[in-house]
Amino acid sequence: MNKLVIIKGGGDLATGIAHRLFRCGLDIVVTEISRPTVIRRSVAFANAIYESEITVEGVTAVFAQLAEIPALLQERKIPVVIDPQCIIRHSLSPWGLVDAVMAKRNTGTSMQDAKIVIGVGPGFTAGQDVHRVVETMRGHDLGRVILEGTTAANTGVPGEIGGYTLERLITAPNAGKFRAVKKIGDVVKAAEILCYVGEAPVCATIDGVLRGILHDGLMVAKNMKIGDIDPRIQDVNCWSISDKARAIGGGVLEALLMSESCFQVPSV
Repeated sequence: MNKLVIIKGGGDLATGIAHRLFRCGLDIVVTEISRPTVIRRSVAFANAIYESEITVEGVTAVFAQLAEIPALLQERKIPVVIDPQCIIRHSLSPWGLVDAVMAKRNTGTSMQDAKIVIGVGPGFTAGQDVHRVVETMRGHDLGRVILEGTTAANTGVPGEIGGYTLERLITAPNAGKFRAVKKIGDVVKAAEILCYVGEAPVCATIDGVLRGILHDGLMVAKNMKIGDIDPRIQDVNCWSISDKARAIGGGVLEALLMSESCFQVPSV
């Protein structure tokens, strides 16, 4: 039985999806770009590209080449491969494919990519370029499976945490090379220097715990998101999958299985 699902993207939301599907017995392969710009690196399988492997809540992902995928799946690990165009779908022939790149647009995914193709967040139309879409906006419909049409439009405003929205995000004041001063899990104060972009210092906007920050050495563009402060100051949140990622993961699981006969219990 083919139970292989390719997940495009290895950020924190994609990792929440991969983690849930993996724990439900599916085989998972993650595709990424060569220099992922993930913020919540401590809970992102994409970080395996920098660290060789990463374990998130008991599930291990390993940076891999195509030839290593079968052995890693046999070991119940998640291979992470550099493949921005997801070319490996042709050789692996997955049962399912989930586009969780979170680009707010479709970067090339189609219903022909696998037997069941799921789009996560804005940019996809169920029944047109993917089979189903999963809502990612916080609120009443978070994680809802959409059978026809699209999700809510991207507002550009992150969900509220501890009374803060835009204030908790750290963005680059200019283009340049990124260099961190603080690390994930550090408690920071407003106006404290977190990092540098080129020669420009970037300071915390609020008090809190640094929940995410870019990998050192990346080139960033002006206004690019480079960090995330959690005002709740609970460092355990830095090392665990978020409520949002878990909800979206549940929606993707539902979207994959809701009409798949090969997972139904045979009649007696």
